[in-house]
Amino acid sequence: MRLAYYIARRYLFAPKKHRAVNVISALSACGVALATVALVCTLSVFNGFQEMVAGFFTAFDPELKITVRHGKTFDPADSCLQAVRRLPQVAVWSETLEENALVRYRNRQVTATVKGVDDAWRQLASADSLLYGTGEFLLQDSVVSYAVPGVELISQLGCGIGFVDPLELYAPRPGARINVANPYAGLRHGYLHSSGLIFIVNQQEYDAHYILTSLDFARRLFGQPDQVSAIELRLAPNADTDRTKHRLQELLGPDYLVQDRYEQQADVFRIMESEKLISYLFLTFILIMACFNVVGSLSMLMLEKRDDVRTLCNLGADARLIRRIFRCEGGLIVVCGAVAGIASGWLLCLAQQQFGLIRLGSAGEFVTDAFPVSVQTGDIVVVFVTVTVVGGLSVWQAVKYLGRRLL
Repeated sequence: MRLAYYIARRYLFAPKKHRAVNVISALSACGVALATVALVCTLSVFNGFQEMVAGFFTAFDPELKITVRHGKTFDPADSCLQAVRRLPQVAVWSETLEENALVRYRNRQVTATVKGVDDAWRQLASADSLLYGTGEFLLQDSVVSYAVPGVELISQLGCGIGFVDPLELYAPRPGARINVANPYAGLRHGYLHSSGLIFIVNQQEYDAHYILTSLDFARRLFGQPDQVSAIELRLAPNADTDRTKHRLQELLGPDYLVQDRYEQQADVFRIMESEKLISYLFLTFILIMACFNVVGSLSMLMLEKRDDVRTLCNLGADARLIRRIFRCEGGLIVVCGAVAGIASGWLLCLAQQQFGLIRLGSAGEFVTDAFPVSVQTGDIVVVFVTVTVVGGLSVWQAVKYLGRRLL
């Protein structure tokens, strides 16, 4: 193998009789490198968007969320839940109640999700990074309850941040039938006043459908005096999320479900992973096309080295050694192209991170001004393995086929 590698290396870097062979070899390596650059950059852009979206959810979604597997609400005073609350890994414990309600402001009405939260929620969700306005994060006092709606929701209602009239909220009474003659008799209703604040998550799921208010108001509106729909947790700084999640699941048993941030938004991240996979498959197909250049380079090299092959055969070389030489030659072209492509792609991604070379549009038009990128070691390994496997298979088959006809 060392002899085959030594001769292949000489064939690759030594000048050829026909300069076109050198040019074709260089072009084939460049083709593999460009396909590798496309793979690295595309996967890194998908990683960047995924991390950016995860950052939006991080400010609103808790590290861990406990819900019930069957039904909508449960009693937070359950003994197993209280055992979880006493764990040292749990830094913040927040009880929330979510349900849909009809929200009306003057002559406009929309269906929204009312999320009642307790006083600990602000520490849990880093609410300060979400809130905009001139008011204070106050959800209730001794007289009235207050609302913190999403930015798109106030646009649909046409009420503005500091709305003068209160929001009217209506929700069905538990177990009650709607009377067609008097539908309001089967509804609970309440009023929410302006807190002078709104929240912006930059995700339509929240900005256009959610209203934050106090847990007490939500319980009165939905007729659930002691129930919650979820318990949201923030862990201690030294707590491992995955281990704590499994520990909580063991304590709570099969009746409860413990989810991390990615599982809470499983549909969003599943779609992004599918898009990333499809892009990877398309670019792998382009890589296969680029490997045809390597096959052409090897065929030209075999034609040029016929005299050298005869000399090696006269010296005792067999057909296996000859094929091994040209396979090493093709492998060197593929590996050089892969290494150069990965290095170039990494440098391009680094430049994009630092300088924002490729922009999405004018400043402030999008959530981010430039394409976000994030180079991950796992993707680099996948790209290198993909390039070497695809290139190696193409070289192996090409030498096997061409060796019978040209050598």
